[in-house]
Amino acid sequence: MPATGPQTTTTEPALARPAGEDDMDAALDTFLAERTRLFRIAYRILGDVTGAEDVVQEVWLRWQLTQRAEVDNPTAFLVTATARLAINVVRSARHRHEVPVELQLADFGDRAAPDPVLSVERSVAVEGALALLMARLTPDRLAAYVLRKGFGYAYAELASLLRISAPNARVVVHRAQARLESGRERPVPVESHRRLAAAFRTAAHTGDLDDLVKVLAPAA
Repeated sequence: MPATGPQTTTTEPALARPAGEDDMDAALDTFLAERTRLFRIAYRILGDVTGAEDVVQEVWLRWQLTQRAEVDNPTAFLVTATARLAINVVRSARHRHEVPVELQLADFGDRAAPDPVLSVERSVAVEGALALLMARLTPDRLAAYVLRKGFGYAYAELASLLRISAPNARVVVHRAQARLESGRERPVPVESHRRLAAAFRTAAHTGDLDDLVKVLAPAA
């Protein structure tokens, strides 16, 4: 398979010893069985076929170099690696394509996921959507968009939080949507992204939005 793929800042996996033909065949079978899922995850985060293919190819290279005997759940490993690589592309501001973020945010609720792989997939999808929002929106637009689209905040509530009028709150959300479609991005600080993702997950799972509001609008 091609060896091209996005450059990332993630820690490299431990290198495997030279694999025998049977072992590599098994590794390929495992990867191919999950390839459609991996592409879907990468595309959901990037919204770009070429970028998603590049990420999947990079995951294949990493899977070859991984100590696979030490991986308890190959599917979860591949899903996580795919999402992390795609998120790194967004964080680095090298991503220039439109992603249906509104649909993603609307899809994150408190739904039990007994399958650990589905839980991982859902979690990293949240991180990918939030990374894109942080890359494209100013803090006030980020707060307004996440709370409105993700949690159904009324415009009056947004107005009180942002200290603006309700009509202006509606304008902020509208401008945020337009900004998302422009494709222009800035680098996303890793720690800030982690704090927002953790607060978002807590809010989605518990219904308690206090920490999320503090992260989005610390001056409120």
